[in-house]
Amino acid sequence: MQRVVRTIAPIAFAAALAAPASAQNFDTPARNAYVLDLATNTVLLSKKAEIPMPPASMSKLMTVYMVFERLKKGSLTLDDTFLVSEKAWKKGGSKMFVKVGDRVSVSDLLRGIIVQSGNDACIVIAEGLGGTEDAFAEMMTRRAKEMGLTNTRFANATGWPHPNQLMSARDLADLSRQLITQFPELYKIFNEKTFTYSKIKQSNRNPLLYRNIGADGLKTGHTEAAGYGLTASAIRDDRRIVMVLNGMKSVRQRSQESLRVMEWAFRTFKPYALFKKNEVITKADIWLGTASTVPLIIPEALKMTLSRDARAKMKVVVRMSNPVASPVRKGQQLATLVITAPNFKTREIPLIAAEEIGQLGFVGRIGAAIKHVLWGAS
Repeated sequence: MQRVVRTIAPIAFAAALAAPASAQNFDTPARNAYVLDLATNTVLLSKKAEIPMPPASMSKLMTVYMVFERLKKGSLTLDDTFLVSEKAWKKGGSKMFVKVGDRVSVSDLLRGIIVQSGNDACIVIAEGLGGTEDAFAEMMTRRAKEMGLTNTRFANATGWPHPNQLMSARDLADLSRQLITQFPELYKIFNEKTFTYSKIKQSNRNPLLYRNIGADGLKTGHTEAAGYGLTASAIRDDRRIVMVLNGMKSVRQRSQESLRVMEWAFRTFKPYALFKKNEVITKADIWLGTASTVPLIIPEALKMTLSRDARAKMKVVVRMSNPVASPVRKGQQLATLVITAPNFKTREIPLIAAEEIGQLGFVGRIGAAIKHVLWGAS
């Protein structure tokens, strides 16, 4: 058998498949950064994204997730109420301005967290679901590990400065992805620009919500140790970008840089549909089979996000041994589709037999062998 490499000219089709890629070189003053194209799971930018960092109020996204999950399961409703403790009422920082002894609905508490970034609202939720904030923080940490957030640990429900309150930029992006995809109806709360509670109207701190760029979430954060951060998402033409920036120097820099990075992500990259599910990519020759060739198909549709330059320089080849000995099972991997491009992690995708090919009988195999000896026929 001969090792064969065949170059393929991909044709654009409407299709979709997750295609993780390497991040681009792009300068940002943010200390930590991670930008993800959600449709193809392509990393567009990664800067110290795996390093645990103080997430400040961006960690409130996990508090919200814990509530969303219970609402979806039905163990909690938006009309349920929780009692406000003295601890929640006294908590400093950003507030929803709940009062001791009041019972506040889950619906209002969620908006107090998402829109107003209320530390008091987080503690009410934590005590309502966990008994104490410490116990709830342990629940958050345990659930985060189950969700695959490997560089995350919680000491509280608010993001209040604590040495054990840590998340990576990548974990924040993955948490955002799960909030968006698992709870599409509840996620809409993140797009609300104002919320009034106890006759106090407050505006959403997410600066991208006030720009005409398709932004619809998620959460800002700031402490002295963390700097200024933003976890954000925007959607255009059914294409969603999730972005995490942290460690910026001011509210102004956070606003300007988040807009610049989001615009760069949409402008520089584009999703390209390459192959449809079960599309025939090439054929393999069969040795001593009931058919001389077998079509090789790609088992899933393939769509990738690339820069224009990378798309122009992309190479698609098939690596295979040819001919293939019979018999061949339907679905058997017989080749590998290899895709390379600048600033892109090489993709290797199995190509499988589209049909079953039997082996020739004894007489047929003898005849084929004679032909091969006499004329070199395969």
